Amino acid sequence: MTGLVAAALAAALQPAADINEGMRAWRECVACHALEPGHSSPAGPALDAIVGRPVAALPGFNYSPALRRFAAANPRWSPDLLDRFLANPEATVPGTEMGYVGMADPARRRALIAWLAVPRRRN
Repeated sequence: MTGLVAAALAAALQPAADINEGMRAWRECVACHALEPGHSSPAGPALDAIVGRPVAALPGFNYSPALRRFAAANPRWSPDLLDRFLANPEATVPGTEMGYVGMADPARRRALIAWLAVPRRRN
């Protein structure tokens, strides 16, 4: 997905004010994930351009077998798929190694997904 498509998607998902809520929600992710391309950690892959990106396909990250199986049936991270996963990772991807119980508030999840869809400057 191009940056322009992601930006349009972000705008369609949430009003601008909610993008700020998404940035605050990101604080729950930052311990294990980065936004900068190529900055995956052993705990989690970088989440830059996650909206529309192929599932379990970021080069250099060792995805769990559960997430690789999930990717076979779910080739791309759509906003709806991210919403389901963020709500309850274990229920969405049984056997996932992501140690996160989920984000219960649907508005907060939508804001986070919209914020993640905003294109970031790449070096």
